[in-house]
Amino acid sequence: MKVGQQVPSFDFIEANGQEKSHADLKGKVIMINFFATWCAPCLKELPHVQSDIFDQYKDHPEFKLLVIGREHTTDELVKFKRAKGYTFSLIADPKREIYSKFAGQFIPRNFLIDRDGTIIYSSVGFKEDEFKELKNILEEQLKK
Repeated sequence: MKVGQQVPSFDFIEANGQEKSHADLKGKVIMINFFATWCAPCLKELPHVQSDIFDQYKDHPEFKLLVIGREHTTDELVKFKRAKGYTFSLIADPKREIYSKFAGQFIPRNFLIDRDGTIIYSSVGFKEDEFKELKNILEEQLKK
């Protein structure tokens, strides 16, 4: 998926076991982060996702963060979250069913989706300057 395209249709299961669709999030600014527990750049990025994104915007009514564990089961993600102390929800994608709609390879990946469902930001890998750009775009979107 590229900037300017509409977000593909996908379903996911929230931490509470509730099934959701991307369509349920229409009207919200969505950040999607794909990661794996064994991925070194992902492990550098996730603390920033916690402190700079989730902690700052978790109570914003028009924001939703989806952190998706590529090729991970719910049980694996529960253990990982507990070990790392993250407070955001983790979504299992054991068969790459969600990930494959966005990309073929490489993580971490971030996508920012506006209220109309258009991808407005995309990144691969973790670089501090790119993450800062993501934060700035997110902040601007949530001011609208």
